[in-house]
Amino acid sequence: MQIILLEKVANLGNLGDVVKVKDGYARNFLIPTKQARRATEAAIKEFEAKRAELEKIAAEKLAAAQALGEGLAGKTVRISQKAGVDGRLFGSVTNADIAEAISKLGFAVAKSQIRLPLGPLKAVGEFSVNVAPHTDVVVEVTVQVVGDAE
Repeated sequence: MQIILLEKVANLGNLGDVVKVKDGYARNFLIPTKQARRATEAAIKEFEAKRAELEKIAAEKLAAAQALGEGLAGKTVRISQKAGVDGRLFGSVTNADIAEAISKLGFAVAKSQIRLPLGPLKAVGEFSVNVAPHTDVVVEVTVQVVGDAE
């Protein structure tokens, strides 16, 4: 399916690019999240008319993400979780737990913005986690998992 991107999408393209993607990706993700539209002649003409306004909105989102990134850079988040004597957790620390802990520090972060390349954290210790509030802004945050003595 041919779509026109309404904002920058990682590994796909920038604002205004007309790209071909699989039908399901477009119908189930890109179009419902307002990141893209079908690339019909009318949609392309309408996009060109609104291009300056969309670029301004994208620049504002980037500036807000950069400000959030500067505030988060180098922060340490402490999460307490029930653990065994060998340091393994009963359960795990997921991106939702980390997002909640960061939100308690006063930063608005969604769980989808937390990047855990090795999966959920399953042991006590300090871990480096990436937070991506924007496709161009990636910040490293230290997560300190502490075992509870319950």
